[in-house]
Amino acid sequence: MNPEPLHRWLAQHRPTTHRFPYDRVVDVHQHHGKQAVPEAWTALLRSARERLHDVSGPRGQLAAFLDTALDKVDGRFDYRTYLALSLLPIPDPDHSTEPADRLLACRDRFHVLLLSDLIAFELRALDSTGTPLPQLRPDPLVVRKRLRHAVRATGPALRRLSFDVRAVDDPVALARRLTAMVGIDRTPADRLTLRTTMLPLSSVHDEWTFIRVLQAFELTFGLLAVDLTAVVTAVAEDRLPAAGIRLSLAAALLRETAPLWSLLATMQPRAFHRFRVHTDGASAIQSRAYKLVESLCRTPDPERLHSVAYLSVPDVHARIRSGQTSLDDALNSIRADHRAVAEVPLLADGMRQFTAAVHQWRRTHHRLAVRMLGSERPGTGATPGTPYLLHGRDTAVFGDHSASGNGHR
Repeated sequence: MNPEPLHRWLAQHRPTTHRFPYDRVVDVHQHHGKQAVPEAWTALLRSARERLHDVSGPRGQLAAFLDTALDKVDGRFDYRTYLALSLLPIPDPDHSTEPADRLLACRDRFHVLLLSDLIAFELRALDSTGTPLPQLRPDPLVVRKRLRHAVRATGPALRRLSFDVRAVDDPVALARRLTAMVGIDRTPADRLTLRTTMLPLSSVHDEWTFIRVLQAFELTFGLLAVDLTAVVTAVAEDRLPAAGIRLSLAAALLRETAPLWSLLATMQPRAFHRFRVHTDGASAIQSRAYKLVESLCRTPDPERLHSVAYLSVPDVHARIRSGQTSLDDALNSIRADHRAVAEVPLLADGMRQFTAAVHQWRRTHHRLAVRMLGSERPGTGATPGTPYLLHGRDTAVFGDHSASGNGHR
């Protein structure tokens, strides 16, 4: 592909961010795979990054995109750059100050956008052989199953957003209806976000599914981290019924992600192994959102805190070392006042629901990982030990607080 648009942009005395040729750069990455982008292109992208101080217009998005596009060249490739998480509105307890309903609406909107993009990609591949990532395309029966699971995974978020997708028996027709409906409200900024957050490592078809599903999980775990922070605050302020309700809502959100596992299970193992060879350096143990959720439930034991699982997320590690309060810590104060969680039915029920949802998520994850990787292979990114496609080992959700009884296990 001709890099002339990037040459022209660089030749300007004061280039503007809104005229940067994002589409051409993304096309090159999707054609070759990030692993094999020609050096002529990466050299120009490095020059663009060096000129950022000369650029007019908001630079944050362009700077984040260039850092994501050049992670392999820079030797900085990891899980966060692989998924372009800096370009997605991942909720964060330190910065997401909006009311809970607005945060959920934002998460729902981008959850639907990510999955509708996956659906649109599969539909384009059904209609044409000229779409990106042409290697190891699944057969039409697998695609129909993938579309059915993808549409199902959007269902709860679509309903909360007041979208009404009338059901039809044909999964392809239903998928076309969904993408047309979601596309009505999609803005130019949405389109740019979807384009710049799909920089696969290879040209293997199923990598598109892998990336979009992981991004969807990150959105959800980011919001769960915000929810758990609010729950901790509510317990500390003795608003125990409110804490229980928020925890039950968080459990419901996590349960809603179940169809994402079915969607991920449509990946062909041989396709997964084809692109997985390029993922060294990117492991989901580097997921900040997941580690926040885990550590906000219960402060990790010293052995786990000083393991690669937490050393891979240094800011979360630092939060814990500086005294981050977990829900387990907050519940200890209840026990110190000689009260039991069971005395507050809403809180006890919330804890039961959230614990069950987390354990189910982990069990499903482990089953899929064993199916894809086998029981002896390392995880994605050469993670040691039992294989995990996404996140770390099965640890206790809460400490010695029972959702029933006298507060002890």
